[in-house]
Amino acid sequence: MASTADFRPGMVIVYDGELYKIISYQHSKMGRAGAVVRTKLKNLLNGRVLENTFRSGEKVDEARVEAHYLQYLYRDGDLFYMMDPETYEQIPIEETVMGDDINYIRENDEVKVLMYQERPIAIELPTAVEMKVIYTEPGERGDTAKTNVKKPAKVETGLEVHVPLFINEGDMIKIDTRDGSYLERVNK
Repeated sequence: MASTADFRPGMVIVYDGELYKIISYQHSKMGRAGAVVRTKLKNLLNGRVLENTFRSGEKVDEARVEAHYLQYLYRDGDLFYMMDPETYEQIPIEETVMGDDINYIRENDEVKVLMYQERPIAIELPTAVEMKVIYTEPGERGDTAKTNVKKPAKVETGLEVHVPLFINEGDMIKIDTRDGSYLERVNK
């Protein structure tokens, strides 16, 4: 059992018999009323986000979630196959668990997979990943100024990112996995 004082972003709790990940929380005290903790929770099984208010000090069940680093191998229909690098066991993960995060993972990449009772429930991505641009309209000579003008670019996983005009095919770029935005060009 955990208290609302133990809440932190990323914590996984059991609420109404389902697993929820705490996206954000805010402690609030209003006048004579008791303090409350407002939370934004994401259901790990169906991805639904809900907002809930807990009384300060209220007890909740914290789910014992283990993190495993697995290697992404391939996709077969609605299943994504990961391999445990220590045991070489292949673990199928459903598309509902992967969600849009698959757009930031290439074959053979190492992925942090959260497991609950030996079952994959979610993946955690780094805040930024480096990807190669495989298609974009060519930049014009002189398009090196830092302007807010963007053009679409497709990276090696098929994800489309809006990038500055000076980005060309073959360039490596850094992408923010939280919102899919372009961060910077990576010089290699």
